[in-house]
Amino acid sequence: MTQTSENVTWLTQEAYSQLKAELEYLSGPARTEIAAKIAAAREEGDLRENGGYHAAKEEQGKQELRVRQLTQLLEQAKVGEAPAADGVVAPGMVVTIAFDGDEDDTLAFLLASREYASADIETYSPQSPLGSGVNGKKIGEDAQYELPNGKLASVKILEAKPYQA
Repeated sequence: MTQTSENVTWLTQEAYSQLKAELEYLSGPARTEIAAKIAAAREEGDLRENGGYHAAKEEQGKQELRVRQLTQLLEQAKVGEAPAADGVVAPGMVVTIAFDGDEDDTLAFLLASREYASADIETYSPQSPLGSGVNGKKIGEDAQYELPNGKLASVKILEAKPYQA
């Protein structure tokens, strides 16, 4: 998945389905659950000193923010094919790089937007310095990206393969 300057987010069918299922859960059963928590906490008495009530309201706020984010993302999404396994780095791929020519100092990450982030693998946006530096490069090529201090770092692309959830 990737975002373009036109605010279109390209998603694989699998990613679109996952995000749609999350939205449906948050918009339905999860809303009912949080409303029940708030109602139960409200019955406990004084709301000014009711930690359970305030925690439930905060949880509700976070949940509603996620619903708005998902709704906007899915409205602007375009469903496309997963990237080809042709050795060219593209959004939706797991990329393995070596830092500064040291083949032992490697990092594998998913090149994708944050909505597709997973606890299983670190995710870098295609718009991030590292993401934009490696995007479009082939296996074996070197890429450069700017560090926060303004210096350039070099990495070598060791592997690029489509992400499998």
